[in-house]
Amino acid sequence: MTEIPATMRQLRSLVTPERELRLSVEAVDTPPPGEREVLVRVEAAPVNPSDLGLLLAMADVSQAVAGGSLDDPTVTAPIPEPVMRSLAARVGEAMTVGNEGAGVVVAAGASPEAEALLGHKVGFIGGATYGEYCLASPRMCLQLPEGANAVDGASSFVNPLTALGMVETMRNEGHTGLVHTAAASNLGQMLNRICLADGVPLVNIVRRPEHARLLREQGAVHVCDSNEPTFEADLVTALKNTKATLAFDAVGGGTLAGQILNAMEAAIVAPDARYSRYGSDVHKQVYVYGALDPRPIELRRRFGFAWGVGGWLLTPFLARTSSEDLVRLRQRVAAELTTTFASHYTDQISLREALDVETLQRYARQATGEKFLLRPQR
Repeated sequence: MTEIPATMRQLRSLVTPERELRLSVEAVDTPPPGEREVLVRVEAAPVNPSDLGLLLAMADVSQAVAGGSLDDPTVTAPIPEPVMRSLAARVGEAMTVGNEGAGVVVAAGASPEAEALLGHKVGFIGGATYGEYCLASPRMCLQLPEGANAVDGASSFVNPLTALGMVETMRNEGHTGLVHTAAASNLGQMLNRICLADGVPLVNIVRRPEHARLLREQGAVHVCDSNEPTFEADLVTALKNTKATLAFDAVGGGTLAGQILNAMEAAIVAPDARYSRYGSDVHKQVYVYGALDPRPIELRRRFGFAWGVGGWLLTPFLARTSSEDLVRLRQRVAAELTTTFASHYTDQISLREALDVETLQRYARQATGEKFLLRPQR
């Protein structure tokens, strides 16, 4: 069995009272697993948009400054005054970062489900995966199939279960088709593959012609570019063809959610339909699950009264999901880990490299087609 060191390196994110973000790699005690926990030696952890909100605290990384030493680097960046009001509860607390990762279980608690994972390679959700070791619940571990490595399994939870969760939500709420924004992302490409395999009508919304081409090359049928002058008409046509009345929006702010709802209404109501000041009685729903655009959501209502805009996150979805359904979803991810749920990374970086200012500014952009993988053992 691998020898477990008494201390380990871990990335921390601190908001100071002086309106400053401070990132550092700290030496901390390696935590022992509780009865129903496992300790994972983290070999790979992705940098997801959901991680960056906590890691960067909405600081102005264009003004980031390197500090510390070669062995103990730090990065500081100013935080705008309006943002600080929303960060009051975390001022002075050096927070751990990283939602998911993959590695080998090197210690386990006494419970049977924990002991069963000892020595196995797993993907997992842990909440502190940007470190050399991390505790996890066996329920939140996915034993990787034979031949899969940590890079294959690093993104085996958040994006795969989010994409599957979108389809599950569609079915549970009685919709028959989906709309997805930021559709050329790693998650969007997974969702496209799932919908093609399962026969689910999907409308993909992108922001660049090259992203549209990428999805069409992967078999996507309905792709709409939000920067094209014909976007709204193209979206209505796609919604008429798919009858999609549920959207998942990674953009969050601006006018896009309202444009989707208006297009859904236009696709539902026939041109010669009798006038109703209340609009159609078909419920149209947009779930916001990201914040690529930090502006307020702007709704210009032409979609009647049967509609909703709300938030959707993976963790509450998993909490509502039965153990049987969770096993079913995880088994599908394991079986299709290197096909449907494959992730591709443009850069692999160490904990120290994550605090290189130029590298940080690159992964902070959240550019479509650029995905970073943290390798804590390097």
